[in-house]
Amino acid sequence: MMRNKAKIIICETFRLPPGFRAAGVAAGLKKSGRKDLALFISDLPAAIAGVFTTNQVQAAPVKLDRRRLAGGVGRAIVVNSGNANACNGPRGLCDADRMTALTAELLGLTKLQVFVCSTGRIGLPLPMDMIEPGIRQAVAALAPRGGRDAATAIMTTDTRIKHATVTFPVNGRTVTLAGCAKGSGMIEPKMGTMLAFLLTDANVDRPSLQTCLAAAADDSFNRVSVDGDRSTNDTVLMLANGAAGHALLRPGHADWPVFDAAVRQLTLNLALKMARDGEGATKLVTVRVCGARNDAEADLAARAVANSLLVKTSWVGDYPNWGRIMDALGYSPAKVVEERVDIGYDGLPAVRGGVRAGTELARLKRIQRQKAFTLAINLNLGPGAAVVYTCDCTEEYVRINYAE
Repeated sequence: MMRNKAKIIICETFRLPPGFRAAGVAAGLKKSGRKDLALFISDLPAAIAGVFTTNQVQAAPVKLDRRRLAGGVGRAIVVNSGNANACNGPRGLCDADRMTALTAELLGLTKLQVFVCSTGRIGLPLPMDMIEPGIRQAVAALAPRGGRDAATAIMTTDTRIKHATVTFPVNGRTVTLAGCAKGSGMIEPKMGTMLAFLLTDANVDRPSLQTCLAAAADDSFNRVSVDGDRSTNDTVLMLANGAAGHALLRPGHADWPVFDAAVRQLTLNLALKMARDGEGATKLVTVRVCGARNDAEADLAARAVANSLLVKTSWVGDYPNWGRIMDALGYSPAKVVEERVDIGYDGLPAVRGGVRAGTELARLKRIQRQKAFTLAINLNLGPGAAVVYTCDCTEEYVRINYAE
């Protein structure tokens, strides 16, 4: 696996693979006048995979896309920001379907080949009088270099664009995998108010594509927590159009490991960008738990720490208040024996055996002042391990979420 991973080249741009076009336009949904409608299209029929929110309340686009995913083929994805199209009843489903039908009509496709996503405020009907002209405008603007505009158009409270491209060889041919994402608030596994779109010219067996994406999402998007809230709209969609022309990829193919590794690398890259760009966040914090009785309990312990407001607000300053971490571990559903807990900041011990380790406070403070650090927790009870990527919680988070 390490040999295959070494072949992967990643760059921080959004270079659409061969056979894809994209566009991002301003349809008027955002009062700021910024781009708010994106469109991605594959010029060839593509295998499609998807992962969606686990919230019991689901937006209309999620319900529609779940049904269409069973068809296994996708050509286009139309996305609006500024309105979630969630909790709008039958009208919401009709509007989502209309978005796909109009896109299909303009592109010469069937609507079953078109997928739709929305993100923004819950409970407001879609302004279709803006959406429909916006779709027409986006179709006219489609271009092989339109990826950045599309990645910009899906943003809501994001402060920065999130995208990356990886290239790797399959059967001696260069394959491209590009992706973009949005997500800044209402982020908590599994998953948050996040959208991600992965596009590749690889030729991939559809069931294998779905398995690969689901596993990669579990280790990336489902490892991010900004505020502990789970959204109604989370969607990750991946299209593979086969334009690279190599033999069909599936497990057992000599280059399947490098494809799998590339998907994992790209999804983790995008997930970490979301954690770093949490609403009002100033620090990226990686919470690693080991020594739990099993992986499930390690996950519960890590999430208790990552989602604790007392812990997250303490990270805003420089004082390493490990007592709050101990407290969160103690009320988590995981088995915890106080006298066995070890806690470290970037490798420096703060707690050993449940008590202060004796490390000079100034050294720990220097670590917590950093823009990124790792919190390592060992429960010393078993082989279980887990990781969650999170951030601090500042006054700015309240300001962003108090605004209309």
